[in-house]
Amino acid sequence: MQNENVKPNFEFIALMASLMSIVALALDALLPALSHIGQSIDSFDPTDNQMLITMIFLGLGFGQLFFGPLSDSYGRKPIVYMGFLLFGVGSVVCLIAGSLELMVVGRILQGVGLSAPRSIAIAIIRDTYKGDYMARIMSFVTAFFILVPVIAPATGKWIMDASGWQAIFYVQLFFSLVIALWFWKRQPETLKPQYKVPFSLNAFLHGLREFMKYRETVAFTLISGFITGAFLVYLSASQHVFEDQYGLVESFPFIFAGLAVSIGASTFLNGTLVMRFGMRRLALMSLTAFCGIALLYVVLFYDEPNPSVVVLVAFLFFQFFCLGFLWGNFRSIAMEPIGHIAGIGSAINGFVSTVIAVPIASFIGGFVTDTVWPMFAGLAVCGLLSLGIALMAARRRALARA
Repeated sequence: MQNENVKPNFEFIALMASLMSIVALALDALLPALSHIGQSIDSFDPTDNQMLITMIFLGLGFGQLFFGPLSDSYGRKPIVYMGFLLFGVGSVVCLIAGSLELMVVGRILQGVGLSAPRSIAIAIIRDTYKGDYMARIMSFVTAFFILVPVIAPATGKWIMDASGWQAIFYVQLFFSLVIALWFWKRQPETLKPQYKVPFSLNAFLHGLREFMKYRETVAFTLISGFITGAFLVYLSASQHVFEDQYGLVESFPFIFAGLAVSIGASTFLNGTLVMRFGMRRLALMSLTAFCGIALLYVVLFYDEPNPSVVVLVAFLFFQFFCLGFLWGNFRSIAMEPIGHIAGIGSAINGFVSTVIAVPIASFIGGFVTDTVWPMFAGLAVCGLLSLGIALMAARRRALARA
């Protein structure tokens, strides 16, 4: 039952955030270990090793195409269990990998597996809530979820220093098992029997046609891809930037944590403000600021060496503060009209945004070799493209309402 008035309990928010947080743990805990893993598998090019971050997103995108429709046919819970099992298989492949190519295969399998809990958590929220209240729930879930990136790099470094980089994968497996058991024990099935649809190609094509009917859904799916791609450049290159370009090997986990706090703080604030101002207005204002900050850096430091780390972190802090007002609202705006196909809709939304994001991150990340300027240029270009699409969508919505 969809409900805009009853506030969910803390356990629901924490459980949904935990289903999504395994993705952050699989990504961020590994960041301090990239160079060590590269040495172990004879891969010494930092830009090649970035694939250990970007390729997990490829798995996340493609996995949703299967797990989303399956969850509309067989229920949300069985598909989450299937995803956790596949994540375990991918983790084992990473542990036995002796080359970059095999490690990338393992990371893609991890991503495919994690796409189930990640996307189905969103479908469960959409099964239960809608409108600005859904955006509020998404904000609180995301804010809770952001706690993992805050502590993951420092935790990953501590685990690596104590027991080697392989231990990071064992810790990921342990937490995935704990969350799977918690989900099995405490979360009821949210897909009502009358809404189940037989799994078939026709059902997926019907969902795709239904998805494409809603221009705002399509627009904000594209926007999510551009913004996620821009952020993924930072995520995949951050270890290289702070450890290699700035020489801050010991400080990197703490810098990363501080920047994650900026996203978490704004995400939590969004959960409060969205009920007052509405998700569309907040998203548009924040997207404008996101573009402005990136453009300011591009202009100030064009053809210049990297600024001091304090200046760089300040720019990134305010840039990412805007993200907290974007991600949850973008996803909620895209999902609002398609609650009747929440599983397939969430899958298509996640797949398309990921397919856009990964090539963007791979292309721009290849330029972040000696200076961080290309990263901000990518943030600016992706932000401006997103802003243009958002303004067109807002204009169409205003005309339709008129």
